[in-house]
Amino acid sequence: MEKAEVNKVLPEQMTATVEPKAAETNQGPTEKQKRDRRDKIKGIFGAIAANLVLAFFSILVLFPLVFMVISSFRDNMDYLGKVIDLFPKKLTFDNYQLISTYVNLGRGYLNTMVIEIAVIPCGTFFAALAAFAFAKLKLRHKSFWLLFLLSGMMIPGAVLLMPRYLAYQILGWINTPLPLIVPHLFIHVSMMFFFIQYMMGIPSELFEAAKIDGCSTFRMFLQIMLPLLLPAIAAQCIFWFMGIWNEYFAASIYLSGDNATLQVMMASLNQTAGGSGLFPVVFSGAVLSCLPMVAIYLVLQKFFIKSMSIGAVKG
Repeated sequence: MEKAEVNKVLPEQMTATVEPKAAETNQGPTEKQKRDRRDKIKGIFGAIAANLVLAFFSILVLFPLVFMVISSFRDNMDYLGKVIDLFPKKLTFDNYQLISTYVNLGRGYLNTMVIEIAVIPCGTFFAALAAFAFAKLKLRHKSFWLLFLLSGMMIPGAVLLMPRYLAYQILGWINTPLPLIVPHLFIHVSMMFFFIQYMMGIPSELFEAAKIDGCSTFRMFLQIMLPLLLPAIAAQCIFWFMGIWNEYFAASIYLSGDNATLQVMMASLNQTAGGSGLFPVVFSGAVLSCLPMVAIYLVLQKFFIKSMSIGAVKG
């Protein structure tokens, strides 16, 4: 009798346990599933909104560049018309041919590249060498000398403009590229400080082991530090190249005529051709002056992005 009663009870318990499960499956998605679905929808709409905002600002940034390129192919009468269409009715290359009648942009390219080639390799090497001394070597009063060098960055360049000009005039350097080359040959303080921060993340045990093996300090710098420093060097050289290429203030003071850099010649083109109302010719010169920068950015884009993240994370 007891076995029969147990057999009767077991099916009743099994049906009781199965019925709630079936009821749960018929209730639909749980609260967690609904919450996850809402979060997923919010994420999709948030990504769409963020991309739309970025696209809007990208158009704002790129529109002047696109307008400059298109206007360089416009006829002057078309540009001076009451209504300027986004796309010109007639494309012409005469504006690029007229540039040579006002300035010699080829000579401006050459003068600027002479300064770039003379300054960047030498200045970068000495900045890295000084950074290695401050970051990895044991020197007396190292903090004092570092702060002393960095304090020079606090002095406005306009304060030193007149003393520098008088000194260069006495040396006979006016209207030569030397005032733009010599002061930047031996050390670039902001680049040195950037290299110091990068080198602090490199383990000092590498250099201690090399020193035990009999490696000299200069050899440690050349064979160990420089290869590890190449990403930082590439990033800084790109920005320094852009800074020298776009330099106008100092170049306009020390240089003139055929010795002028590209940006000084562009200012002269704006005064002569722009003063005559030939604005498409000015746009043509601006396009030619921007082409190297655009090409460098497209080729070395990964270094621009890497330079933003160097030193951001330490570990």
